[in-house]
Amino acid sequence: MPFQPVQPEKLSTAVTRQIEKLILRGILRPGERLPSERELSERLGVSRPSLREAIAELQDKGLLSARAGAGIYVADVLGSAFSDALIRLFADHEQAVFDYVSFRRDMEGLAAERAARFASDTDLQVIQTILDKMEAAHLKRDPTDEARLDADFHLAIIEASNNVIMLHMMRSMYQLLQQGVFYNRQTMFKQRTTRDMLLDQHRAINDALQARDPEGARAAVEAHLSYVERALQDQHKADRNEEIARLRLEHQKAR
Repeated sequence: MPFQPVQPEKLSTAVTRQIEKLILRGILRPGERLPSERELSERLGVSRPSLREAIAELQDKGLLSARAGAGIYVADVLGSAFSDALIRLFADHEQAVFDYVSFRRDMEGLAAERAARFASDTDLQVIQTILDKMEAAHLKRDPTDEARLDADFHLAIIEASNNVIMLHMMRSMYQLLQQGVFYNRQTMFKQRTTRDMLLDQHRAINDALQARDPEGARAAVEAHLSYVERALQDQHKADRNEEIARLRLEHQKAR
């Protein structure tokens, strides 16, 4: 029979597998700096030579990268889900914005439903902590912080869904959002009424998640992103009307 003797696993191999798992699960994020060699070897309970061997293997695999005088970092393993040409096309066409929001509504609704079922208590505490920070930023009337925390809140839900494929795909999509390819989130958070509505919607999502209510969590996310879609439609309509008024004024001046 094709059985082989079981070989003890090398310490460096065990370290490699643990770091790979942390990257796969999204716990170690692209651009994140690893602890110092001394600290990491102590945490893992291995010698420095074993740790160095594991780090070297992960660098060969393209998962870690060294920065001169700065340490070891998680490599940019996400990349982009789209070519530069397609990204420029997205940025130039309004329909791409609404298709993107529709895609998010479907995927994040599913992520919220899964998170309500499968998230650990720690996952839910992370989401609660981000919402608490959103509340504080809201009181300070800081649209920049609030917009950043909005992205963190949604990504935390995706992380809590416990689906690594969804996690890495949506992180790549969020990179485009953070770059302003689809729309500028900060613009939306500058309007007081809109900010109040968005915060209430995030509270509703969090309440459903903390109650471990899958259907309620999905419905709350879908309602939130439907509101975002309507707000963007209104914004685009206002922008078009403003452009038309500007062109008319220029035409009158030219006569």
